[in-house]
Amino acid sequence: MPKPSDFSFRLGTRLDGAHGRTGTIHTPHGDIQTPAYIPVGTKATVKAVLPEVVKDLGAQAVLSNAYHLYLQPGPELLDLHGGLSTFMNWPGPTFTDSGGFQVMSLGSGFKKVIDMTGPEAQGKVGSDDAVAPGKERLANVDHDGVWFTSHINGDRHRFTPEISMNIQHQLGADVMMAFDELTTLHNSRGYQVESLERTRGWAQRSLNEHANLTQRRADRPYQALYGVIQGAQYEDLRRKACQDLSAMRTDFDGTEAGFDGYGLGGAFEKENLGTIVGWCAEELPEDKPRHLLGISEPDDLFAAVEAGADTFDAVSPTRVARTGAFYTDHGRINLPRAQFARDLSPLQEGCDCYTCQHYSKAYIRHLIKGDEILSGTLLSIHNLRFTIRLVDTIRQTIIDGDFYEFKDHMLGRYYSK
Repeated sequence: MPKPSDFSFRLGTRLDGAHGRTGTIHTPHGDIQTPAYIPVGTKATVKAVLPEVVKDLGAQAVLSNAYHLYLQPGPELLDLHGGLSTFMNWPGPTFTDSGGFQVMSLGSGFKKVIDMTGPEAQGKVGSDDAVAPGKERLANVDHDGVWFTSHINGDRHRFTPEISMNIQHQLGADVMMAFDELTTLHNSRGYQVESLERTRGWAQRSLNEHANLTQRRADRPYQALYGVIQGAQYEDLRRKACQDLSAMRTDFDGTEAGFDGYGLGGAFEKENLGTIVGWCAEELPEDKPRHLLGISEPDDLFAAVEAGADTFDAVSPTRVARTGAFYTDHGRINLPRAQFARDLSPLQEGCDCYTCQHYSKAYIRHLIKGDEILSGTLLSIHNLRFTIRLVDTIRQTIIDGDFYEFKDHMLGRYYSK
């Protein structure tokens, strides 16, 4: 039978004066050198980019969305293929989330995890009935799980910890997330406390069902399960969640075992990212990896790594590419601007990505103006390479002992405008 020992994390170099560290996550589909950026392939594809190209760009793993793959094409089809890696022809490790994000997103209409402090929600801020402007509530949480309405055809569906675990086992990812409830910054503290207790119960049920499924699917490689830490911006709730999930155990064929790692979830204001990750790093076991769910910009990457996150996913590199924006060492730039109409230079001088080696700003701008799909592919290639290379460099600077100098230099240039 596959066992938790088939998945491991080995600590490397520690960052002086902070919780940051390097390490190696071992999975059945290969190793991940951490810190590592994990590109998002929501529906078993990194949008507009071939899996082979994603690998060539230096990505070590990809993350897909259990909710979306459950609705279409269905987890049974991925199971028939032997799991997510084979299904999407991705040669490396894979992650899946639990569907918990969709509880929040469908329930309240908020799409962003960090900084849900934009336009005021419908209803009173601080009210547990708050909904994002122009949205309607499509999910309802109860003690046992959540009912939600499909965004595809309006069908009604049910997620519980057990259902989420069954779906994720069929999806076959190397790393799965326990089922959780993601609250918003508009929820009251009272609701945050109630939700945290609900998530604690769901975590234990997820762990128990994971053990059962691992034994029943003994012919499959071991899939690691991460417990997900919630608690919004409350220090006491975050620390309690870490302590509760760290202590959880279940029976794996006569041997007690806990979570293989931890996902750091929840809503928080951008400026509090490092502080919250730091609280979790102080409470969670050092020999287990920590994955930060859903971040975006370069300053977030530095803050996450410094505070102790080992891996993190973000849709931003490909999402902003589809709007015509690209990353450079001197900030994010919108390519549709008229100033680039006759610019024959690459997106960034010295960049080693395929796009910069072969195409000019003027050509890609022409594709954008002509509404050509290729523009999204070329900009996504560059943005992914930029982000992967940045995190690779961050990892190396921890090893070399000059992380703080690189951080000051990089962020000073990027945000100099």
